[in-house]
Order: sequence, then structure tokens, then C-alpha cells
Amino acid sequence: MKRIMIALACALTAPLAFAQTSTPTTAQKTTAIQPTTTTKETITTYTAGTVTTYEPGKTIVVKSGEGPVSFALGTTARIVNGAGNVVKSALKPGQRVRVYYTGTGDTRAVEHVVVED
Repeated sequence: MKRIMIALACALTAPLAFAQTSTPTTAQKTTAIQPTTTTKETITTYTAGTVTTYEPGKTIVVKSGEGPVSFALGTTARIVNGAGNVVKSALKPGQRVRVYYTGTGDTRAVEHVVVED
């Protein structure tokens, strides 16, 4: 009877002795997203000719071998002479110029105008 009591006591206490407490674990997975970069090549071209009309800060129309070509002048467009100095006077009809721009058709953006005279 003693053996049964000891065996029974051991059987009841054994699960408590070997019981493990569990702690909840949370795992976070962080994924880094690489930003995509795009590069766009811009080609600058020019049209040479004579000024037919000029509105400072707005438009310039140049008569070239292709006929009259109209350009919209943005705020960044600058007018310089052959040495690269900024021209302070307004362009006059008949002046020879080179208009450097990017884009084609209606999307031409003037970078600068060089006065050749």
C-alpha cells in the first residue's frame, strides 16, 4: 500500500515538476522596398534665324530655314550674347539668334537664346 501511495504521489506531482511556462512570441518581418529611379536623357537642339516677334518673358518667333518657329519662354530661359553675358535690352525684329531648346513640337522648352549680332 505504501508503494501505491508513493507511486500515486509521484504520478500526480510529475506533470507539475516538468511543466514549462510559455511566453508568447511575436515576430515582425520588415521588408525594405528599394526605390525605383528613372533617368531620362534630354537632348538640346537649336534653331538659328532672325527674330520676327519677341514678347519678353512670353514668346519669341524666329524665322529660320524651316519657316517661322514659335517658342514659349519660361522663367528659366536666359538671353545671352556670344560671350555668354546676359543681354539686358529687348530683342528686336531682324536680330540673328540661336534658340537652344529641349523637346519637340508644342513641348519645346527654351533653355537660352544666343544673340549673334
